[in-house]
Amino acid sequence: MFSVQVAQEERGVVLVLRGELDFDSMVQLDEAGQQALAQAPDAGPVVADCAALAFCDSSGIGALLRLMQRLAEQDRVLRLAGVPAPVARLFAVTGLDQIFEVYPDRDRALAVGRERRDIVTVDSDEPAQPRERQNS
Repeated sequence: MFSVQVAQEERGVVLVLRGELDFDSMVQLDEAGQQALAQAPDAGPVVADCAALAFCDSSGIGALLRLMQRLAEQDRVLRLAGVPAPVARLFAVTGLDQIFEVYPDRDRALAVGRERRDIVTVDSDEPAQPRERQNS
């Protein structure tokens, strides 16, 4: 079962993801993303709080990437926060940790400001830090 709640906070829009994000539930994320996109561009970053996300497959990743692209068209950013270890491993294996901005928790993701950081890594004890983009 999957659910997503959308909340406008002082520093940005937060999508709280719970459960399993897969083919059957990605439409819920797409709908929540539309709500986030409807917010004014000065509403701040959009943060997907993944702390309660139990599972994410390729369909869920696709939904996150689509949301990130749609936000970029509005000159806005998507940040992921509290990504659980199994999902973080999936991102690392697929190289998505080089694409998504990932933060240890929602507060840190919202605290960064409105500008887009290049690429970030997460160390469990330290705030996310920019990392140089690798050229292939």
